[in-house]
Amino acid sequence: MGDLLLRETRIVPLSGDVAAAGRATPVDVLVSDGVVTAVGPALERPDGVEEVLAAGRWLAPGLWDQHVHLGQWTLSRQRVDTSAILSPEEARSLVARLVADDPGRPVIGFGHRPGVWTRDVTVAELDEVSGVTPVVLIAGDAHHAWLNSAALAALGLGARDEVVRENEWFAAYELLTRLTGEAADGPSAYRASLLDAAAQGVVGLVDFEFTGGADEWVARWHDGCDVLRVRMASYADRLESVIAAGLRTGAPLVAGDDRLTMGSLKIISDGSLNTRTAWCCEPYSDGGSGAANLAAHELSALLARAHMSGLHVATHAIGDAAVGAALDAYTATGAHGSVEHAQLVARDDVPRLAALGLRASVQPAHLLDDRDLTELIWPGRGDRSFAFRWMLEAGARLVLGSDAPVSPLDPWLAMAAAVHRGRDDDDRDAWHPEHALTPQEALAASTDEQPTVAVGSRGDLVLLDHDPLAPAGSAREAAAALRRTAVALTVVGGRVAHRSAQL
Repeated sequence: MGDLLLRETRIVPLSGDVAAAGRATPVDVLVSDGVVTAVGPALERPDGVEEVLAAGRWLAPGLWDQHVHLGQWTLSRQRVDTSAILSPEEARSLVARLVADDPGRPVIGFGHRPGVWTRDVTVAELDEVSGVTPVVLIAGDAHHAWLNSAALAALGLGARDEVVRENEWFAAYELLTRLTGEAADGPSAYRASLLDAAAQGVVGLVDFEFTGGADEWVARWHDGCDVLRVRMASYADRLESVIAAGLRTGAPLVAGDDRLTMGSLKIISDGSLNTRTAWCCEPYSDGGSGAANLAAHELSALLARAHMSGLHVATHAIGDAAVGAALDAYTATGAHGSVEHAQLVARDDVPRLAALGLRASVQPAHLLDDRDLTELIWPGRGDRSFAFRWMLEAGARLVLGSDAPVSPLDPWLAMAAAVHRGRDDDDRDAWHPEHALTPQEALAASTDEQPTVAVGSRGDLVLLDHDPLAPAGSAREAAAALRRTAVALTVVGGRVAHRSAQL
């Protein structure tokens, strides 16, 4: 841990009087051994402690992204961006062009949203434009991928004429390096992702990557990736090895360093909206209600095994039926942890979520992509989608994340989406603004439940060039201001992780 003295900074209030930040007299903040030890005017600088002149900038607890697939995010930054593709025909045209430009070089794309396409796709039509060049087009929800025959064969997947979905795709994902012949997610690439996150004020993240484990993270850590705080999750297929290794939630993975720790057991209890596999109480408009990935007794058994072994549980549940089943399992087992996504909820389940003390780990930027699809295939359920206001009113522990690469690893985008519930370039009214958060609530939900900077708080801080809670004429304007936020300094455990050129 490090020591640092910040001179002349205004502390952003995460509760109470928002206007106080703008009126407050600047104070100094001293971080000693990774903890805030003094706040006040004209503090004495201890010998050898770095001093930074904030010059009236605004100081808040450092930001967290509570749901990241860091390996996939790192890889997606180097892959073909397919987010602008609006139809199978556009996808085929892009693939044909890429194959023609560099024959034989595998095409791996990410980001398109086939949930709004008007028809299903086939392997055969992708083969027509790609030939023997392997092609993998990963959907933006990361729950399925459109592969051609060459890629299916290279990854050891059986012949078919449809996309690869859910668990079969998750298992195949880590084999993608077979196509490229090289790993594009080595330590240097990871470090670049972490530094970019630090530049946005992020001090920590929860890594839900499917592949790898504690040993890989420790090796990466010692190879230059000791930039931010990281909580590393594990999946059910590695649960017994995690338990055997004596790893418990919160335990350091590197002796003497509390920045890299064991996180939760991650369970994917249902699917996604785009694949129509999120498990719902009512049918989709085009048929089916999704499905549970685990029977109730299997889900409860996993929660119980993790709980008795000192592990928290993060349960992916997007549909309202999945959320209800997850809450039943937490109630039955006494397990601690979170419900991840909680995208569609039953009104009566929200107080249950709060009473259980679980984190509602949500990704507001998803509503920007899922608004129209929700209205199309979950008609009449928009008022129960991304129901952040219900969660706060019930006293739930609301925390924000991105689910990167499904949405960008950008906490300011997440906060803006929660505040405005609409895109900057969309002239439509906000989508169900009754569930919108205030900028103060959104910021508080982005700091890993850390209170306003004070003596005793973590030395994980973000220094901002302007007041993120400055008055705005509308939610749209407040969201736009959040999107424009400039980070001057990011501090993790008293150590500078990012410093802008202007500071």
